[in-house]
Amino acid sequence: MNFFVTGTDTDVGKSYICRHLAKEFIKAGKKTAYLKPFQSGIEEKIDSDALQVAKTAPGILAKSSYITHTPAAPLISAQIDNLELDLHKVKEDFEELSKNADVTIVEGSGGLCVPVKKDILMIDVIRFLKLPALIVARPNLGTINHTLMSVKCLKQEGIEIIGIVISNYPGQTSDPVILRAKEMIENFCDIKVLDVILKGQSDLSSLAKKLF
Repeated sequence: MNFFVTGTDTDVGKSYICRHLAKEFIKAGKKTAYLKPFQSGIEEKIDSDALQVAKTAPGILAKSSYITHTPAAPLISAQIDNLELDLHKVKEDFEELSKNADVTIVEGSGGLCVPVKKDILMIDVIRFLKLPALIVARPNLGTINHTLMSVKCLKQEGIEIIGIVISNYPGQTSDPVILRAKEMIENFCDIKVLDVILKGQSDLSSLAKKLF
């Protein structure tokens, strides 16, 4: 199984979800691979998401296609580094990893409409790789709007949606927005919220079983 992890925004917990899902897949005996096509905001390769995934899930095949320094959209960061991004290299990296894996997780940068190249957005990368999408959302104010827009955008492009994960959910809250986020998202789209991950929760075995 191969899938693309996208977010409703930046810093919603995509990398955290990827790391701990990878750990669960490996624990279950699945050969697992991880690809971060565009890694920006990194001064040293030791800080990359691919390396962090490898630390959390020993035995994984993990790689970044491109690493750039400025913390910005791939298009901007690559331009500052005078680097030309090539989607065919991303596809080659994906195919190389996936041919040796039972599960390949591809993690996007930010949300679906992040610019990658001229006239190319992150959602175009998902379509180019022909992968289904797993949406990671935050739990607080604004998440209903951002999640429903992400769902609508993916559907318009004919991209399969595996499901939605709400990440970084506070263990105790009286905030009605947070308490009703899952219900409202499911009421307004026909996509299931597969799991609600508590802040600091590292056991994602239940989500892993639903995905594989």
